[in-house]
Amino acid sequence: MRDKRENYISWDEYFMGVAKLSGMRSKDPNSQVGACIVSPDNKILSMGYNGFPRACSDDEFPWGRDGEAMDTKYVYVVHSELNAILNYRGGSLEGAKLYVSMFPCNECAKAIIQSGIRTVIYDINKYPDSVSVLASKRMLNAAGVRYYQYQHSGRRIEIEL
Repeated sequence: MRDKRENYISWDEYFMGVAKLSGMRSKDPNSQVGACIVSPDNKILSMGYNGFPRACSDDEFPWGRDGEAMDTKYVYVVHSELNAILNYRGGSLEGAKLYVSMFPCNECAKAIIQSGIRTVIYDINKYPDSVSVLASKRMLNAAGVRYYQYQHSGRRIEIEL
């Protein structure tokens, strides 16, 4: 009998890798955020990345961050977490885990809580002192949603396409 291979990637490496790969689909010139929703038994349920809603052209809506509100991306972009939740067509997300490359904002926290996701694993917290993140943490804590930062293994994974 042969011994199994020992250098395979962990579940966390796998799912965070899928989240980051999903983020690479984003056309946002500043922030490419990806998300991956996983069942309690480690099956991928859905993925998402930040972008405009379906049928809203990436060429017709603004990607800018400065100027009048209607001329910035902020009022139009759907965040990766919400996209992943909305993309799921299989029923309940109760008890699921969400891997995301950036800590969720307050609006995404609402959707995470309402959908039944119980754990959030994030890579970076780019805006830790922002009202949005502070509100997100407050709601996640109140709802009993566990969150923690992904622990980098230091392993480099490359895929040639």
